[in-house]
Amino acid sequence: MSATPRTVIEPFAIAHATLVTGDAAGTVLDDMTIIVGDNGRIEQVSPSLSTPIPSGYHMLDATGKTVMPGLINVHVHLFSDGKPINPKLATPAGQRRMAAFAHSPFGRPYIAAKAKSSVITQLRSGVTTLRTLGDVGYEAVALRDRIDAGEIVGPRMLASGPLLAIPEGHGAPLIALICPDADAARANTLENIAHGVNAIKIAATGGVTDAQELGEAGSPQMTVDQMRAICDAAHESGVIVAAHAQSTEGVRRALLAGVDTIEHGAVLDAELIELFLNNPNALRGWSALIPTMSAALPLLDADQSVSGITDIQLENARTVVAGMVQGLHQAHEAGIRVGVGTDAAMTFVPQYGTWRELDLMVKRGGFSPVEALHAATAVNAEILGVEDVTGSITSGRTADLLVLDGNPLVDLRMLEHPELVVAQGHPIWHPDRNIKRFDDMDTLLDRLYAF
Repeated sequence: MSATPRTVIEPFAIAHATLVTGDAAGTVLDDMTIIVGDNGRIEQVSPSLSTPIPSGYHMLDATGKTVMPGLINVHVHLFSDGKPINPKLATPAGQRRMAAFAHSPFGRPYIAAKAKSSVITQLRSGVTTLRTLGDVGYEAVALRDRIDAGEIVGPRMLASGPLLAIPEGHGAPLIALICPDADAARANTLENIAHGVNAIKIAATGGVTDAQELGEAGSPQMTVDQMRAICDAAHESGVIVAAHAQSTEGVRRALLAGVDTIEHGAVLDAELIELFLNNPNALRGWSALIPTMSAALPLLDADQSVSGITDIQLENARTVVAGMVQGLHQAHEAGIRVGVGTDAAMTFVPQYGTWRELDLMVKRGGFSPVEALHAATAVNAEILGVEDVTGSITSGRTADLLVLDGNPLVDLRMLEHPELVVAQGHPIWHPDRNIKRFDDMDTLLDRLYAF
């Protein structure tokens, strides 16, 4: 049997581009050329007038176009496409039925195909690095390995495998391994690592989408000791840990345990702000916030008849979302690292909608477009520990690039339809042509958020 052919990179140069660097200052450079070698790395970034194109390199004329670093999405699920979730399937019984199918001989190929489709959609929409946070099994690990082996072109991936939850906790049983105590929590962490994950996720509190009682969303579910066992086991292998946390107490417990990223968030106090900035139990001595406005705000802003959420879920959302928004503003003002993650696959969060998270951070989170773009590139790269590889357009970095029709610092919607995506040196031509979009959902979100 012949080996699977590896994808090949042909060296090229993008010339005469306006370069949006994505740095904290919002630096924009005119008439620049970026040279990319056959190893997929950036060889040179310099003014076009003083940059000859090497022999044998394809030249792409980007006159009138903008080039920026590829987007990074640090909170992705791959099992769905963002259409409203049937409330009956969000119950424990419904999740058990879905889990039984997903792990059946018929379900496993379906989940694998859905994961691949979701990842390719993320890529074609401009995401060149992503982290999954809650997979049905190890389908994301397998897909990541195929990309890394050069079998298929795709984004750089950190794959979590199933998240870790208490019995009947958030995400259980569909996308979770069950942790009744600290010993089981450590054992399940090591099980995930043995399967090759390079990210871990904890359900520290209840969530909105599967809440069955008032107050369940945000209620603490895992103890500090359980989460410390997870963090210690993961950190021993250099793996960062994320925690779904939607209350002040849930965030507190997760930070004390040493998680590296808080997903969603809540109202912060002085102790929590200090723990974000200086967390002795985190892998790198600090923790970051990933606010996921895309998954939170539409649950309140869209009519319930459209969102499909139950009365209980709506009431839970009112409390949780208000805390998330306030916590985001507090984190921004305190200088906490804030990253960009969409919670893709959740209700009204399509795989192609990463640009909307930046827009919501500006419209509802107090960020400037410069800050939002910086968060989605360089800050996210730092959060994931890949800042030496990606997140900026610098010689020696991997060529993860977007070519746009205009400047996203002037209009973030320029990100919605990239003209060219380059992932690890591989150009994806006409990326927008093969994205399956949901016109009714997009029209609704445009109306809700003034487009």
